[in-house]
Amino acid sequence: MGVTGAGRGRAADRIGERPNPAALAPRRRRERSRSPSRHGLAIVVGLVSALLATNNAAHSEESSSVTQLVQAGPSESLRIAVAQAILVQPASQAALTIRVGPADALPKNSFVRVRGLPPTVSLSEGYATAPGAWAVPLNALASLQMIVPAGVTGRAELSISLVSEDGALLADARVALTVQAPQPAAPAQETKAQPPPTAPPRAPMLSPADREAAERFIARGEQEIERGQVAVARQFFLRAAQAGLARGALLLAATYDPRELARWGVQGVLPNLPEARKWYERARELGAPEADERLARLGSG
Repeated sequence: MGVTGAGRGRAADRIGERPNPAALAPRRRRERSRSPSRHGLAIVVGLVSALLATNNAAHSEESSSVTQLVQAGPSESLRIAVAQAILVQPASQAALTIRVGPADALPKNSFVRVRGLPPTVSLSEGYATAPGAWAVPLNALASLQMIVPAGVTGRAELSISLVSEDGALLADARVALTVQAPQPAAPAQETKAQPPPTAPPRAPMLSPADREAAERFIARGEQEIERGQVAVARQFFLRAAQAGLARGALLLAATYDPRELARWGVQGVLPNLPEARKWYERARELGAPEADERLARLGSG
C-alpha cells in the first residue's frame, strides 16, 4: 500500500520526536559535570558523620567529668573519728564519743547529725530533728551520752555526719549499735559434794549476873593454880565454861595441856591431850581467839 503525503508527514514528525543520541551526549556530559558523583556524595556524608561523632564524644566526656565532680562527695580534708561498734545495756547511759577535725578546717556553725538511733533512745546534748535523728553542736561532743531506757534491745546502724550551716555534707561515718541485756551467769560446774562451811557456834549471851558469877569462878581457879592445886582449879574453870565463858573453857583445857602445865611450873599433874583438845575446841566455839593456836600446837606435839 502506498503512503500518502500526509501519512509520510506524520511519520516524519514521529521520527523527528525521537531524541538523537548524538545530540543528547553533550548535554549529559554537562549535567554530570554540574552535579557531584555518588562517590563524592558518600565521602561528604562520611566526613559530616565523623565530625558529628567527634562533637558528641567531646560533649559526652565533658558531661562525664561534671557528673564525677558532683559525685565527689564530702571534703577529704575533714574527718570523723568514732568507734565502729558500741555495746550498751538497757536502762543505762553510755558515751557516744565523736571527734571531728581538723579543728582549724571546720566551717563556722557546722554541726554533727546522728541518724538511725532507736526511737526511744535519746542524746544528752543537742536536739531531736526526727524520730531517731539528732543535731548536736560541735562544742557538746565531748560530753555526749546515749540515754537508753529499760526494755530496749536489738541492733541499729547509726549514721554520723558532719554538716555545714547550709546543710552540705562534709564527712560521714557509720557505727554499729547493739543494745543487749547482760547475760545471766552460767551455773558453776558441779563438783564433788562438799559440806558447806559451818559458822562457829556463837557464844551464849550471858546476863550481867551470870557473867559476874563466871568471872568469880575464874578468879578462884587462878588462885588455886598459884597454890599448885590444879585439881581444885579445874572445878572452878569447869563451872565458868559451863556458864558459857570462853576463858573458863580455855583455862580448863590448859590444866590438861602439858605445855601450859610446864609453863605454870606445876609438879605431879599428868597431862591429858584428849581432854585438852576437847576444851580447847569448846573455847573456840565460845569465841576464844587463842584456841586455834593451842589446838595446832597440840596436833604438832
